[in-house]
Amino acid sequence: MTGLRYVYAVCRPLGAPLQAQLTGVVGAPVKQLPHHGLIAVVSEVPERDFAEEPLRAHLEDLDWLSATARAHQGVVDALTVVTTPLPLRMATVFRDDSGVRTMIESCEEHFRATLERLQGRVEWGVKIYLEAEQPQEATVAEPEPRAASGRDYLRRRRQQTMAREDVWEKAEAFATRLHEKLSAFAEDSRLHAPQNAALSGTAGRNVLNAAYLVPRAHSEEFVEVVDRTKDDAPGLRVELTGPWAAYSFAGELPQEGA
Repeated sequence: MTGLRYVYAVCRPLGAPLQAQLTGVVGAPVKQLPHHGLIAVVSEVPERDFAEEPLRAHLEDLDWLSATARAHQGVVDALTVVTTPLPLRMATVFRDDSGVRTMIESCEEHFRATLERLQGRVEWGVKIYLEAEQPQEATVAEPEPRAASGRDYLRRRRQQTMAREDVWEKAEAFATRLHEKLSAFAEDSRLHAPQNAALSGTAGRNVLNAAYLVPRAHSEEFVEVVDRTKDDAPGLRVELTGPWAAYSFAGELPQEGA
């Protein structure tokens, strides 16, 4: 290998082979780098794109980011089929094999403890969106009759504001109940910041954005718990994603070492 080393994840020695001809970022073949009884899953990436300066520029390019994220996730997904990986952040890059080994040694205690905790577990994501955030919107847009007073107009606007607040409070209450129920079922949970609709392109206002750590053997039951709640709150959309590698429960990991 003559390029930089892009590290996707750290795991224990694999009990089953990865899929044949698995490729990662920039279409490079994926390899295993063993060290101290752990495996770093890596591929070679060109310095012209992944050294510090060009990488910083690429991170402003949404098309490049999207392609790199898909390739990164594809490798982690392939690993999740055969083992419990500890995924590293996208664009975790080191100068050479020696740099990767040094990273493993410096984080070895963390890696071993976290892999033990995550063994046989996967992450499920649950998002709740408020689809009807502005009730009676049409009434607000209608022209006011000439006979209507300013007082009447303000009263109607106040009623509409109160209606919107009521819808939001009910959505938050539903999200809180569901999160408590799912947290009681899962071994661990994380509340992430709500998604920005303008950035995500997803319709509706994000009320809940949470991740749950669930034993793989109990995943079917977890999915059933979520499915049973989907019709409990009109105007809300519940989205379930997964199973994923446990990104939200991996703790702080090294990001860059090139």
